[in-house]
Amino acid sequence: MSLRPDALPTVTRRLLSVLLPAALLALTPLFAVAQDQHQDDDLPVAEIQAFAEVFERIKRAYVEEVEDADLLRNAMRGMLSELDPHSAYLDSEEFESLRESTQGEFGGVGIEVGMEDGQLTVITPIDDTPASRAGLQSRDKILRIDDTPTDRLSLQEAVNLMRGDPGTEIRLTILRQGESAPLEVTLTREVIRTESVKSELLEADYGYLRVSQFQTRTGEQVSSAIRRLERDGPLKGLVLDLRNNPGGVLQAAVDVADAFLDEGLIVYTEGRMPDSEMRFSAGRETAAANVPLVVLINSGSASAAEIVAGALQDQRRGVVMGTESFGKGSVQQIMPLGNGEGLKLTTALYFTPDGRSIQAQGIEPDVEVIRGRLQVAAGSGLDVRESDLEGHLRSPDEQRTRSEMSERLREDYQLGEALNLLKALNVLSQRRGG
Repeated sequence: MSLRPDALPTVTRRLLSVLLPAALLALTPLFAVAQDQHQDDDLPVAEIQAFAEVFERIKRAYVEEVEDADLLRNAMRGMLSELDPHSAYLDSEEFESLRESTQGEFGGVGIEVGMEDGQLTVITPIDDTPASRAGLQSRDKILRIDDTPTDRLSLQEAVNLMRGDPGTEIRLTILRQGESAPLEVTLTREVIRTESVKSELLEADYGYLRVSQFQTRTGEQVSSAIRRLERDGPLKGLVLDLRNNPGGVLQAAVDVADAFLDEGLIVYTEGRMPDSEMRFSAGRETAAANVPLVVLINSGSASAAEIVAGALQDQRRGVVMGTESFGKGSVQQIMPLGNGEGLKLTTALYFTPDGRSIQAQGIEPDVEVIRGRLQVAAGSGLDVRESDLEGHLRSPDEQRTRSEMSERLREDYQLGEALNLLKALNVLSQRRGG
């Protein structure tokens, strides 16, 4: 059955006049013409009539009066939320919130969330925020925000509830895998100013580069950090830490991967629309083309972080270490609407240079290292060395004492293993060269 305006019931035509933009409504007769060529393109008249009937019954019989605009906006939210966890209808405030998060400053607790099996789930806490300091972890399920259950909230509604004025408190009830009962965490909101790149020397000649999320300037910040790390000479190795990185701006991910690659494909996307199919390749100029590289990932590494890890893995540029990543491999496009609001719509999927889909698959590390902390048993006699004794004689070749090593190595087992691997790679390289 083709959709002809003069064949529709009056109530359906009235609803369509509200629901569809005037320009689209004016083109409705073309669907009848297209019917001869593409039967599947017809609008489903029966479903539109059912929608109109539901709309009218709510208007007439719901316990409280509801504005037409609210009903239609909720219908649009429902259409998008049922597609996938990342598509959403954005009002003007949500548009601004999205802009703030990509620019690196917003008010809240510093937590990246998504929907998993219909449940609000922590993707990752952002570094140096109330959420990370409170110990929230990737895969934590958020059951309540203050006194509001989350099972009936859209993703954007949940985000809006968690954001607020600095200094105000928020109470989260979470369910953590392995715990027998829900945990309650009280956080104080702050102005979240996120610096997406941090760097330091782990030891002499071995650098550490932490990217916590991908913002508009992350690529240039990474290149600047590498130059700072190499001020005293070329690095023998570098750890790129993408753990608990929720992703962000696609171009920033391309720029970061490009800092380590001087040629080859980085990522490509595929979708239904011609403009959703894109390919990104590395340029010749690079900040660290030859530095031995270990990339750390975990279950909180998502989206843009997975693009970088997948590109460096497929190009054999570095060793990926840690645990399997989150598996968020879809592209969201922001589409403004004429009323000042907009859509965040999934339009394509990411693929690594070798053609692997990231979506619901994630990136498998080359070397699996479970998160942990290395501790020496008390009384074992292994926790004291000559170099720990006060006043010990220094070796002529000794460059750094244990106290001069990065404090991160004392607390982070995965990072320690990454450094050990870099040293092993250097030993092998030297032996081959000799």
